[in-house]
Amino acid sequence: MIQFELLRDPAVLVLSPDGPLEQADFERIAREVDPFIASHGRLAGVMICARAFPGWDSFGALVSHLRFVRDHHRKIDRIAAVTDSELLKIMPHIAKHFVSAEVRQFPFDERAQALAWLEAAR
Repeated sequence: MIQFELLRDPAVLVLSPDGPLEQADFERIAREVDPFIASHGRLAGVMICARAFPGWDSFGALVSHLRFVRDHHRKIDRIAAVTDSELLKIMPHIAKHFVSAEVRQFPFDERAQALAWLEAAR
């Protein structure tokens, strides 16, 4: 499951997975984010805060995740991966091949620095 918060003023979406990702997570996030993007054009950034990658609860969840990335990555300027997970630390190197956003990793205790970097995209 993903907890999320849309910080409207800086146009930043904060994602905090706290269990295996579910198909419904991406539907809930899209219902909140899509109207914002429609009225503002884009997000300055997405911050993913996770101690470890929790995986997906089903194949449908994986497909929903990939579909969400496909539908939104061109409308996001920057992505900050805030984590100490070795697996997630390599995310920026992999993501640059699939998304148009600039992606950067921050240590888990540097959430404020990550948010400042995302806000600077505006």
